[in-house]
Parts: sequence; structure tokens; C-alpha cells
Amino acid sequence: MSESQGSEGTTQRLPVIEKETGPDPLDQSASAASYEPPPPVDDKGGGEGRFWSARRIPAAITALLLFLAAGIFLYDIAAVRADRPAMRGRRELAQQLAERPLDDVWVLVGAGVAAVLGLWLLVLAVTPGLRSVLPMGRTHADVRAGLHRDLAALVLRDRAMEVSGVQSVRVRMRRAKADVRAVSHFRELDDVRADLDATLAQAIRGLGLARPPSLSVHVRRLGRKG
Repeated sequence: MSESQGSEGTTQRLPVIEKETGPDPLDQSASAASYEPPPPVDDKGGGEGRFWSARRIPAAITALLLFLAAGIFLYDIAAVRADRPAMRGRRELAQQLAERPLDDVWVLVGAGVAAVLGLWLLVLAVTPGLRSVLPMGRTHADVRAGLHRDLAALVLRDRAMEVSGVQSVRVRMRRAKADVRAVSHFRELDDVRADLDATLAQAIRGLGLARPPSLSVHVRRLGRKG
């Protein structure tokens, strides 16, 4: 009797573990979220504006055109003072301006081109430019620093590659937003994204920017081959 009980005791049914009805984490293809920018390290640096561009190319082109025009007219005036006939081009231009009415098509086209060029020069004069340089917060009143977008993106990329499960990262840095797209080859995507969020938020604070950009993280998994 005792032997039969012992044999029955060795055939006990193992407990059954029921699977959750939710989707398999490995079947998840992407995980994305956007985050507000972290507060700046120094609140006093929040008002820093962009760096002003020297506008060397537009200034050089404008100066060259003005120099050529002034030189041609100065030569023509000197020729007239020396009892020589004026240049044929200037005479034809003066005749055309005297004979053509103000509502002529070519007069309107020329005026429009001149107005567009003048407006372009005014915009260049009143806008700072250098959109590729991100201003950094000041630690000294007499020192101002900036960080290039490509270098900031490279720093974020290197920090993102340190996160476990990240296979490759592509970072696109804008003035007000850092767009991070990563590929993960193991771990759950939500966990990888959460680690990227924490790591990159700390990295953005470490950049010391006057206006920290917002963070957009998108993690996906490559499709299975075959």
C-alpha cells in the first residue's frame, strides 16, 4: 500500500503558468515619445540670443557690384569732361528711361527686382543668422560661447550608443528639438526608450545650452530576415 502511494507521489501534475493575453513584447516594432526640454542649468542663460553672422558673402557681392557701377559711371563722367562722347549704354539707358512710361512691363520688372534685392539686404541686416550655432549659457559676463549643431548631435549619439540594447542611432539636431531615432536588437523597446530618455536628457543638460531643445525619441526593431 505504501509502495503504491509512493509511485503515485512521483506522478504529480506540474503547475500551469498562463500567458498574458497582451501582445508579445518581441512583436513590438517601434516605441516613440516626445519630452519637454529639461530646465537649463542656469536660469540666467535663458535669454541668450543667436550669434550674429558677419554676412561676408552678401557684403562682398554688394560691395563688388557697387564698386563696378561706380567705376563705370566715374569713367564715363571723366570721358564727358574730356570732351568725349558718353558711353553708348548710358545714353541708351537714359533714353529708355525718358521715353518709357512708368507702367511699362520692363520698368515694373526692373523695379520689382530692385525692391526684392533691397528687401533681401534689409532682412540680412536685421537678422542674426548663424542658425547652425547653438548659444550656450554664460558662466562669466565677458565670455560667450556657442556649440555647433553637428557637434551637439555627435555628443548625443555617443551617449545614446552607451545604452544597452541600442544597435545604431541617428540624431538630427535643430534649434528647438533633438530628434533621436535608434535601432534596438535586444531588450524591450519601451525599456530601451526609457533609458534613452534619461540618458539623453542628462546629456542635453550637460551641453550647457542657453535654451535646451526638446527631446523626441523613436526606437524601432529591424524586421526579421527570411
